[in-house]
Amino acid sequence: MNTAEMTAKMAAGNGFIAALDQSGGSTPKALAGYGIEAGAWSNDEEMFGLIHEMRARIIRSKAFDGSKVIGAILFERTMDGTVDGVPTPQALIAKGVVPFIKIDKGLEDEVNGVQLMKPMPDLDALLVRSKALGVYGTKERSVINSANAEGIAAAVAQQFEVGRQVLSHGMMPMLEPEINIKSETRAECDQIMLAEILKNLESMDQQVMLKLSLPVVPGTFDPLTSHPKVLRVVALSGGYKRPEACVELSKNKGIIASFSRALLEDLRAQMSDDEFDASLAQAIDEIYKGSTQKI
Repeated sequence: MNTAEMTAKMAAGNGFIAALDQSGGSTPKALAGYGIEAGAWSNDEEMFGLIHEMRARIIRSKAFDGSKVIGAILFERTMDGTVDGVPTPQALIAKGVVPFIKIDKGLEDEVNGVQLMKPMPDLDALLVRSKALGVYGTKERSVINSANAEGIAAAVAQQFEVGRQVLSHGMMPMLEPEINIKSETRAECDQIMLAEILKNLESMDQQVMLKLSLPVVPGTFDPLTSHPKVLRVVALSGGYKRPEACVELSKNKGIIASFSRALLEDLRAQMSDDEFDASLAQAIDEIYKGSTQKI
């Protein structure tokens, strides 16, 4: 796939985006969910080696291909690794899956009800390296915890600022101002964030992608799914278990999944390859259905 083909797949492809981008702080929890407890590694290198093997096993699985999984988000170390000797982005492209990279370096402490992204002083160099490896786009996450208009405006503005930097390198930014699904003011957050995104889109000359929490009221983000400056809107599972996440997803036309925990929750290191493939195939089928069959 060349860049134009990847853009076409992101714009109109039937399927969803797999989020395989758990980073340093969330890796032990991801490994525990996979059936590998903390005592199985003695340093960070071994820990990251184990999580990379989990991701490589997913990517090489016969259940994982571009017919239902149209994209995948990688952690930087995963991008730099290989799958059966092939650089990970190229292994994805060979299966018809568009590669993205998580570029944020974690979250600042909460101010005005939001957690902004930490500074990314080496972002330009990372974008150059990522593009050279064949990566199509990026994903960058901040978190909205409460309906503070000033805080939400700052979070969305920061997302678009980083997005412009990504676009300047000829890559597609996936902006992710995540709304905490446990927020007591979630519905109000949805409305404030929607207004801020629409305001920022007015000044954009190029398209962006959006990765958002599923809204309290289905259809809230319809103005974004139909917006000419938005290539695609995808949804995170945000802590929902897969069945509930898929039901909520199916209520929102024009939005496809970009799930992490909800995709991986039934996979275990101890499974045989056949068991692993069958479990992954079931998860992919359920998420594909929620992404493509709307109620």
